[in-house]
Amino acid sequence: MRSSNPVFSRRGFSRDNGYTGFNAAPQAGAPVTGADPYAQGTAANPYATNPYAQQDTRYGAPQAPTRTGAMTIDDVVTRTAITLGTVVLGAALAWALLPVDEANLGKSYGIAIGAALVAFVLSLIQSFKRKPVPALIVSYAAFEGVFLGVISSAVSTYIGPGVVMQAVLGTMCVFAGVLLAYKMRWIRVTRRFYGFVMAAAMGFMLLMVVNLLFAVFGGGDGLGFRSGGLGILFGVIGIILGACFLALDFKQVEDGIAFGAPREESWLAAFGLTMTLVWIYLEMLRLFSILSGDE
Repeated sequence: MRSSNPVFSRRGFSRDNGYTGFNAAPQAGAPVTGADPYAQGTAANPYATNPYAQQDTRYGAPQAPTRTGAMTIDDVVTRTAITLGTVVLGAALAWALLPVDEANLGKSYGIAIGAALVAFVLSLIQSFKRKPVPALIVSYAAFEGVFLGVISSAVSTYIGPGVVMQAVLGTMCVFAGVLLAYKMRWIRVTRRFYGFVMAAAMGFMLLMVVNLLFAVFGGGDGLGFRSGGLGILFGVIGIILGACFLALDFKQVEDGIAFGAPREESWLAAFGLTMTLVWIYLEMLRLFSILSGDE
């Protein structure tokens, strides 16, 4: 199964090396269908560490293989906490050390843009690597934090001091809501769901790029997707897309644990979740900025 998140697309938590659709993860005692990429002795599993992994057929249907050094939910939570903590620390330092005022505005914005470009390059490098590299992921989080810290400081200074807190709380609520809906199976991640989200995301990004080009060459706000009523509408759409990506990320983590993905892959899960949460926060920040400006 291919992931919706770009960091999973190179080597995702999947049954094979290609897209096979969003099938249910194997449950304890249920037969394992499809090729397990983490099975011992296969080319798809360069990480296998347990030479004794085998299927247990004593009770009829084969059981999901158990392996030493397999990823657990605790591993994912720990790595995600480290990555998000680095983002928060970088943002706090940038907020304190790079004030967005008349005297330092150009310098702060320049550093923020540079940090965003470095974070983007690091994310691309990690996306095309077969194995997660913790140093790359943590570095990405640090530079992303610097970018978010300067942008958040600018919003707090020139739009309203409460907008940043609203965006943070909004991001937390979206994460908690999607997690609850996913655990309760109110959201069912299927192949159709995947296709719809990917098509919507590509259309959304294309419109944003077109709007940016019109803004750069035509001046003003381009096509108006970043302000007014259209800005509010596209802000809500961006947040909904982020929530959908969260559901797809949860599905990837669930499948990775069910198939015994190696523990180091929890860094990849943390990376993907961090990217999605950054997306949601930026859309929240933009939405509340527009709403605050209209008041």
